Amino acid sequence: MNSKNSANRNAGGRPPKFDEPSRPVTLTLPESTLQILGLVDPDKGRAIVKLTQMILGQKGERKSQAEIVEMGAHSGVIIVGPSQALRRIPFLRMVEVNPARYVLALERGNDFRALEVAIIDLLYDLPETETMERELLDQLLELIRSVRRSARGEMVEIMLVAPDEEA
Repeated sequence: MNSKNSANRNAGGRPPKFDEPSRPVTLTLPESTLQILGLVDPDKGRAIVKLTQMILGQKGERKSQAEIVEMGAHSGVIIVGPSQALRRIPFLRMVEVNPARYVLALERGNDFRALEVAIIDLLYDLPETETMERELLDQLLELIRSVRRSARGEMVEIMLVAPDEEA
């Protein structure tokens, strides 16, 4: 098939659903989730794309994937988006506090300096093609550097508890 034919292969057929390359994916979802997706858009694929863009930001205008969220007078926490790379840091736990938004919890004996070094190592080993991961890690590294250089950072303990199973 020549390039002219491949460029026009949708001509006369079903128009493309999205403005970028896409592929079919089979999912098994609970009925309640399917009903909610139907409220967002009758086309479940479009509903998933809309919700994903709402949470993570539109293509080309992504939300910051690492940010400081104020928690009270003169205190805040760093919140990050989803990251498979960060999950590879053995002393780091990502605690989901909102859909696709995580607080970083460090195991005892580790501090933000150890996290900074671990992120530098991740960036060194991460392929250039992993643009979303690299963007998040770059933003997080810049936040941590800024906090460290300004001496605004302080390590405190936060108690994490398992929710009641009965509720």
